[in-house]
Amino acid sequence: MLRSLGLGAILYGFWLLLSGHYTPLLLGLGAASCILVVYIARRMDVVDEEGLPLQVGARFLVYLPWLLKEVFLSNVAMARTVLDPRLPIRPKLQRYPLPLETDLGRVIFGNSVTLTPGTVTTAIDGGTIEIHVLSGEDPDTTGGRMSRRVSWVEGR
Repeated sequence: MLRSLGLGAILYGFWLLLSGHYTPLLLGLGAASCILVVYIARRMDVVDEEGLPLQVGARFLVYLPWLLKEVFLSNVAMARTVLDPRLPIRPKLQRYPLPLETDLGRVIFGNSVTLTPGTVTTAIDGGTIEIHVLSGEDPDTTGGRMSRRVSWVEGR
């Protein structure tokens, strides 16, 4: 029930942000549409712990500045690689074990890898992740800082 209320509040806040109209009729219609969406979501059984991960919100806000710093540093490294006259790239596609327990953690990790220049997540299959690396170095995976931070974000 708490997750349904949270989902309804988030939907209504988003609706208010996008609509920009605050007359009683439109506020009522917006509330009714949000209640209908929450009702349908509950009937479809999609309001669950991973569908609205409330515990992740504040932790993700702590993780985001670190991720942005890593993306910036990786951008600088990729720029050096691309601008080098010898063009020292050694692309490879490799699978790595992924020590994250939830689907949400795996998705956050995969998206974080893809956001980092020079690496692309091509597949996540159970406990493994397949990553295409441009420079040939092993990305920061299982024993690395990113997996530990994502594990902390997911609450483990």
